Order: sequence, then structure tokens, then C-alpha cells
Amino acid sequence: MSESLQVNTMADLMAQGKKPEVLFWVGCAGSFDDRAKKITRAFVKILNNVGVNFAILGTEESCTGDPAKRAGNEFLFQMQAMSNIQVLNGYEVKKIVTTCPHCFNTLKNEYPGLGGNYEVMHHSQFLQKLMEEGKLKIEGGEFKGKKISFHDPCYLGRANGEYEAPRNLLQELDAELVELKRCKTQGLCCGAGGAQMFKEAEPGKKEINIERMEDVEEAKPDIVAVGCPFCMTMMTDGVKTKEKEDSIKVYDLAELIAESNKL
Repeated sequence: MSESLQVNTMADLMAQGKKPEVLFWVGCAGSFDDRAKKITRAFVKILNNVGVNFAILGTEESCTGDPAKRAGNEFLFQMQAMSNIQVLNGYEVKKIVTTCPHCFNTLKNEYPGLGGNYEVMHHSQFLQKLMEEGKLKIEGGEFKGKKISFHDPCYLGRANGEYEAPRNLLQELDAELVELKRCKTQGLCCGAGGAQMFKEAEPGKKEINIERMEDVEEAKPDIVAVGCPFCMTMMTDGVKTKEKEDSIKVYDLAELIAESNKL
């Protein structure tokens, strides 16, 4: 993180006797993947700009256990989850926002059964709320008039029924929203969920992200907007494979807002 970004850890704030309004759960991708780190920075810039009082766990944050659970290792998932819940409950965390739908889904739907009860929001929902409260104003900026398609992340869309928040944010960019052939409840997975991100492809005729890129080519957008670091990896790889890097750009929702607002 660059020096200009203001990021407190829960431990720092607790030592000062302070509590943040919300915990930003960064996630493994947002912490370690070079492309996803840009999403993290963009989201932090927005939070700083609108004056949200937030903190991160920093080195106390561990993987939510989503990949372990999806790969069938329930024991490892519960170990990781219980460790995180102990930390979260120790800090008396009530509200969590994350840029990763996998973390969002796991924290929201699977942690309560293990004693972790929090209000969990995906960053698209959190940003929409800031916009509705009048705290976040989105400029059209360089994206005005561009054709943008939103690729629905599985764990935000079909798993949790959130389709409108990302689209409401994109509408504010004064862009033309061009829906992909398979979208919303009929959306097609990017190919990385269910721990597939971390294993080699199985024999078949075509990679899933290439199939998805063909939907994108048909819609002919200038930009593919995503709301998930896994989708970011798969869609970016798809663009490279199809040699469309000059004509199609892939951005996270937070990056689009941060750039359009010149943050």
C-alpha cells in the first residue's frame, strides 16, 4: 500500500480505545494477488475520500476457508473459520465489507453456524448505500458513454440474489450498460469458483472463461466490469487469450468509481 492511503488495523484502533464503523475484510486475493491489490487500493481510496471510519485485520486476517470447503475439506474449513471467528469476536466486530464474493458468501452464510454473526456486505452493496446516503457521488469521467457489460459473480448473484447494486453503480457512470447474453439468474461462471482457481483444468473442449469471453465478444462492450478478484483473473486471461487487450478492458467496480472520480 502506498503512503497516501490511510489504513488502520483493528489492533491499532483497539490500543487507542477506538472502534471502527466497519471492518474491511481484504481477502487472500486482495492481499497477495498483484491485480487484485489494485482493487483493494481503489476501494480504500473511495473509503478514505468519503470519510468512512474503517479498519482491517492486517496480519490477523486468515483465509475464510472458502476454497477448502468447496474442495471438500470441511475439517480445514472449520479450523480456518473458528480461528477467524475468535479474532473477529475478540474485537467485537459487528459489520464487515469485502471486495470478494467468496469471502462475502462464507462470512455471511457459513460463519453464523460456527458462532460468527456479523452484518456482511459486498463492496457493491456498501458503495450503493454510500451513494444513497449522499456520501458518495459518482462522476461519469472518462467512462461516460462507454459500453460496459457486468459479469455477475456466482457468489454475489445466484448464491445471494444481488444483481442490482453493481448495475446501479454502473448507471451512475453515464455509461451504456450492455447486458451479456447469459446474465443475472442465467449468468455463466467465470470458471474459478469452487476452488477451481487453484487446480489444473480437466480434459475438455474449451475453458469456461473462453466460453464466457465469447459472450463478451457478442455483446461488444468497451469494458467488462467485475465484482470479484477470481472473475478478474479469469476474464483478464480470457481477454488475453482472445487477443482483445486493445479493445476490451477489465475493471472492478471499485476501480471504475475511483478512476472516474479521479481518486
